[in-house]
Amino acid sequence: MTPPESPAHPRSLVPDLLGDLDRSGIGEIRLKHLVTLGEELGIPGPTMRVTLARLREREWFDVRREGRESVYIFTETCLTRLREGARWFHREPRPWGGEWAMVIYTVPESDRHTRDTLRKQLVWLGFGALAPATWLRPDPSLDDVNALAAGLPGARITPLTTRTEGLSADRALVEQCWDLAPLAADYERFVRGLRLRAAELERAAGDPLRAATARIRLVNAYRNFAKRDPRLPAELQPAGWRGDEARRLFVRFHTTLGEHAAERYHELLSQ
Repeated sequence: MTPPESPAHPRSLVPDLLGDLDRSGIGEIRLKHLVTLGEELGIPGPTMRVTLARLREREWFDVRREGRESVYIFTETCLTRLREGARWFHREPRPWGGEWAMVIYTVPESDRHTRDTLRKQLVWLGFGALAPATWLRPDPSLDDVNALAAGLPGARITPLTTRTEGLSADRALVEQCWDLAPLAADYERFVRGLRLRAAELERAAGDPLRAATARIRLVNAYRNFAKRDPRLPAELQPAGWRGDEARRLFVRFHTTLGEHAAERYHELLSQ
């Protein structure tokens, strides 16, 4: 897992920057200011421009001209993606009630795009694969599954809720659906790294520029867990699991840094 201050790929950092701007109440920004913020993160100007152009092709931005300058306006597509990710950062595991959501699906062999999209979305929703076309999640709610099905008419999706005979069987299902050992090791490193850097991050929180860059890198590092962690209830977590501690530390420093990070953005936008 990438430590909070290690170099990260621009294509990964830019969405995190955009998310922080959105959380600071900024829905549009001049291209020159985006380039400046990118340079503060170590992203060269040309790389930033190419990355933004690619995101524009994916309909993340509308652009208007003001004289010789371009103003980038966040679209609903962009805001939806950013806010879905933000909700994951603060989402706590639900209490375990013993019920699983199960999804069984069929997709025509020729429709690889739908199959790949469905699997990616199931992972994002916290599901693990019990079998290639049978996925489970230790949360019986199905509203998001039904919404997913409605958006993928090429897939035939059957959502169910189910129970096993008891907790030992539930834990066995967890072992079948997820390989948690690498994730546990990465959480251990993440927690250890944040604890070692706690004083440094507290100091950074007092300076708007340092707070903004540290917060974006913190989000970037923690976001690596988003597609890997099923947010298991405490009863189903492996022994020594550090995921909940990692979330608490992330929220703590994300909040502390945020008190001054927004100052940097509004200072820049006023220039």
